[in-house]
Amino acid sequence: MANPTPAPLVYVLLALLLVSSTIATSDVPFIVAHKKASLTRLKSGAERVSVSIDIYNQGSSTAYDVSLNDASWPGDVFDVISGETSKSWERLDAGGHLSHSFELEAKTKGMFHGSPAVVTFRVPTKSALQEALSTPILPLDVLADRLPENKFEWVKRLLAKYGSLISVNSIVILFIYLVASPSKSSAKGSKKKR
Repeated sequence: MANPTPAPLVYVLLALLLVSSTIATSDVPFIVAHKKASLTRLKSGAERVSVSIDIYNQGSSTAYDVSLNDASWPGDVFDVISGETSKSWERLDAGGHLSHSFELEAKTKGMFHGSPAVVTFRVPTKSALQEALSTPILPLDVLADRLPENKFEWVKRLLAKYGSLISVNSIVILFIYLVASPSKSSAKGSKKKR
């Protein structure tokens, strides 16, 4: 009589087959988008917002027809100064990186909460467009009343950063000076004895 295959071995082989088929189907792009915004106050009193969006493909295959759309900047609050809020690329290879930036000028004063940018892309094995969202930005206080910067602000920053180092070095140098220099009282005493 033939020896039948043990049941646990069959289950292990089926599990390996299932895991390998899952790994084979996970050959897709994985898009990560990072959105940054910074404010710059001009001398004229206007304020500009510099926006940059970095798109990374952390997946194992190429993403095609990559489109970026950042519609979170309303026209009644911001004017586009340079660049565009949307951009398209033909492809983004696995492990690749794309970057897009544009500059806006604020028209109205207030707190602005922007939404994430939308990245759409096509996977060769699927007909539907895939969508990824960028990271959101922190709230921007546009055209806020700021105190004028102190003229000696840089001195305060230097003292805060290097103050302890300067004081320790000063104490060490003073100690070395006191030990190395001859004292005046011992010099007067030696003259009297002669």
